[in-house]
Amino acid sequence: MLKYKTIGTLSEGNYKEKGSRFLSYAFPVKSEEEIQQQLTVLRKKYHDARHHCYAYVLGKEGNIHRANDDGEPNHSAGDPILGQIKSHGLTNVLIVVVRYFGGIKLGVGGLIQAYREAAADALANNEILETEDFQFMKIKFGYLSMNEVMKIVKDYQLGILEQHFDNSCEMELNVADSVMEQVRNKLSEIEGLRIT
Repeated sequence: MLKYKTIGTLSEGNYKEKGSRFLSYAFPVKSEEEIQQQLTVLRKKYHDARHHCYAYVLGKEGNIHRANDDGEPNHSAGDPILGQIKSHGLTNVLIVVVRYFGGIKLGVGGLIQAYREAAADALANNEILETEDFQFMKIKFGYLSMNEVMKIVKDYQLGILEQHFDNSCEMELNVADSVMEQVRNKLSEIEGLRIT
């Protein structure tokens, strides 16, 4: 799976049930270190909340995931949050739901519903993006090869990050993983071009 779906930015949601407040936050994340940083920030900000339940999915394949109930009954908080991430087919996403207890117990079914709704609200307020990973590639070539290089750049929609033109030319390109091999093959056909 080279292309994957994730979210564009931080978003928030809010859900209320029988006096309890569920504040939800969806973050784009790339590592477990980033997840721990976001959790630390929210725990400090909402230090008086009873629960900070969360779930995340990481990796292009979405194969790293975790759900945490943070003291709520087993599988009543983290799993419904994780279910929202998975039902949207997302990865590199952390959703945290902060619960302020309102004095009335919701029961396991009520908790599952509340955490699911809070997580869904945070995602509904975000933009879902289809993206893929990119790699950088530096190339050096003679000025006479410029037209051939620019045709490849255009055909494969490569991003030009830097370019220097003189007797010899240098370019730094942003290449999507999905076309990297094809681009390398095409560039290697150009006489005198070096990939560095």
